[in-house]
This record gives sequence, structure tokens and C-alpha cells, in this order.
Amino acid sequence: MPELPEVETVRGGLAPVLQGHRLTRVEARRPDLRFPLPENFVQQLSGATIVELSRRAKYLLARTDREDTLVMHLGMSGRFEIARPEGSVRPGEFHYAPDPDPKHAHIVFETDAGARVTYYDPRRFGYMGLVNTALLDLHPWFAQLGPEPLSDAFHARHLKAAFEGRKQGPKTLLLDQRIVAGLGNIYVCEALHRARISPFKPAGRISLPRLEKLTEAVKAVLAEAIAAGGSSLKDFASTDGALGYFQHRFRVYDREGRPCSNEDCAGVIRREVQAGRSTFHCPVCQK
Repeated sequence: MPELPEVETVRGGLAPVLQGHRLTRVEARRPDLRFPLPENFVQQLSGATIVELSRRAKYLLARTDREDTLVMHLGMSGRFEIARPEGSVRPGEFHYAPDPDPKHAHIVFETDAGARVTYYDPRRFGYMGLVNTALLDLHPWFAQLGPEPLSDAFHARHLKAAFEGRKQGPKTLLLDQRIVAGLGNIYVCEALHRARISPFKPAGRISLPRLEKLTEAVKAVLAEAIAAGGSSLKDFASTDGALGYFQHRFRVYDREGRPCSNEDCAGVIRREVQAGRSTFHCPVCQK
């Protein structure tokens, strides 16, 4: 499933063609994705202007001038593509995904500037909804979300309070969206490795200075991944079809059996299953 950097990459690609533009045509080629689309989905969005395109956790938020917000979640295989002129060059140092199968083109948005944005989703685990903007924070999708990891509200003291008395490992707790919003398996593994903290150590026993290193590592790895366009594992691709490049910079994720990349460490990366998810870590330097 795309994590925060991938969703932020998609937001950055969509913003220039959607933000500030009116939707002249909206087409829903099926009545549902993971969940049914709102009954008034096409009517409510047709003619609306996207005032702002933002992100909360792993959600894309398109605030309209009609007092509602289009909420979009990519699920496991959802992606957007922007129609491009014939022969145009896709920018960036990326490998490119093939054009998606037209039969999986489920939602189409056209704007007053002539842009055509299509949402594809082969597995249909993604979903969209329309939520009253004033009540957005109270909606079940958002009401219990923790702070954004790149915000000032995410700091060591926050984690210390959230981890207090907890016996679970920090990886399990960092994946809890109520503690911090938007983190997923890949970047939690990467951040714990950079901070040299074991994913299995009882979280309540991690000192404040070590949690400071962990929050710094989370922010650093997310910033680097966003700059690289995210990571492409199987399905994810950005709006121009480019595959994110950060997977070539993984220090620990998916590197089972390879030498640890941390300085002065002779360990070998190990893969273990933790709460049903693959956890990659170095048993030597991550304590």
C-alpha cells in the first residue's frame, strides 16, 4: 500500500492541474470502488472548483468551493494519470510503468484548462468519498488520526507519552495511525534502522534521548523519500507514470541477508514476521 511519501508525490503531481481549476466533467464508470461512491458523486463534483489539494495521513483531500471535500485513498493499486500531449517526455530519474489497462479506468475528471485526470485501480481497494469540509476532522476516517510525522506536533515527548507502559515493539506502535498518521511498514523499518532501535524492544523502555533520534530519523527518511518520488513496490506509480526511486536507497527494507549499512556495524540484515508483517532489521546494531 502506498505510504505517506507516495501519496505526497501523487498530491504534488496532481496539484498543478487540479488546484484552482473547475471540474467541467466528472465520469464514474462504476458505482463503487472499495466502497460505494456517494449517490450524488458526479452531480456534486461537476462544475465544482478544487480550491485546495492537500494530504492527511494516506488520504488525498480536494477541498471544493461547495463546502465539501473529495477524499481519495489509493488502496493497494490505485493510481492517477494525467493525460499528456503525444510525444511528451516524462521528467525525472525514474523507470517508467507501462500504460495501465483501460478497463481499470474507473473515475475520470476533466478541468476547465483541458486536463484529463484518470483514476485506475485494478484491485479496487482504493475509495473516494465526499465529506462536509467543516466536519472533516470529525469523520470516522480522520477523527482518531495522530499527528503528521513531518509536523511540529510529532516529537519525542509525544512518543514517550504514547509508548508509556507499552510492551509492544516500537514498530507495531508506529504503524498505529492513532499514534502517528501516515507511516507504513517500509519507512518505519528504515527509520528504526537509522535510529539503531530494535523493532522488538518494549516501547515503554525506550529512553527520551533515543526517541529523539527516532523522530529525527522518521522525518529524515520521509523527506528523502518524498524528494525521490517515493518507492515503487509492485503497483505504485506517480501521476506521470514514473516509478519512485527511493527503493534503490533502502538501507534495511527488503535487504535480507545483506550487510548492515550502518557505520561500524558488521551485522547482516534479518527478516522476521512481526504482527503479520515483514520486519527487516539488523540484530547487531539495533538494540
